[in-house]
Amino acid sequence: MTTPDNILIVLCNCPDEDVANRLATGLVTARLAACVNQLAPVQSTYRWNERIEIAQEVPLLIKTTQAAYPALEAWLQENHPYEVAEIIALSPATGLPAYLNWVSKEVQV
Repeated sequence: MTTPDNILIVLCNCPDEDVANRLATGLVTARLAACVNQLAPVQSTYRWNERIEIAQEVPLLIKTTQAAYPALEAWLQENHPYEVAEIIALSPATGLPAYLNWVSKEVQV
């Protein structure tokens, strides 16, 4: 049985819906993610190259496994248009066992 310790939720912001769709589809096709949720656009405010930037971005919530994370991170770095992509992995504290098992079965490394 899969435990929450084996599952990760990865956050990744994209510059627009086209990039978000391409990355989501690519991750699921490559079996690096079981599911990718594309969220509504958000406004991000951040400092980049000593300037304050304000940009609209499309967040992705990527469900994957601990074992697949290194390959997922490498794939995102290679396919993401940002010089430094936001790739942050979080471990869920708990989850429906049937869902966690499904994620684990769908992701293949």
